[in-house]
Formats: sequence, C-alpha cells, structure tokens
Amino acid sequence: MKTILTVIGKDQTGIIAGISQKLYELDINILDVSQTIMDEYFTMIMLLDLSKINVSFDEVKTVLMQTGENLKVKVNLQREEIFDAMHRL
Repeated sequence: MKTILTVIGKDQTGIIAGISQKLYELDINILDVSQTIMDEYFTMIMLLDLSKINVSFDEVKTVLMQTGENLKVKVNLQREEIFDAMHRL
C-alpha cells in the first residue's frame, strides 16, 4: 500500500531525521520525497510504501502523528488512492 505523508511546521533541526527514523522503525520505505523551507516554515511531502508493516494503517498514522507532535510539526498520512481521488478534478 502506498501513502502520502505531509509534514508542515516551523523550521528546526531534526525534523527530517525524526520522521525518517520513525519510518525506519516501522519498516516503511520512502519512495519519493520533496521538502522545502518557505520563509521560516518547513514543508515536506513523502510517498511511502507500507507493504512491509506489521501493524495497522491506523496505528502507523497514530505513531507518525505523535512523532510530529514531539517535533512540534503537523503530520498527515493519507492512503494514495484517497489522495488521488481528492485531487482529481
């Protein structure tokens, strides 16, 4: 299963490391990533492969959102098919 992860928040050291480490711990592969700093805000979008996870999608989402809270950034995780459906117009 592929998912889209977005991360937004005030720029600070360790955001990419914190998110990437948690993905590694969950056995989630990063297929593509785009990140930038806009003014003083960090933004990142990742395409992820969750085919090897041993927990539910909801558990992954909860863990990543908690990681975001710890890093003081907003994290959102959506299934690729839902993301595509929402942006198909």
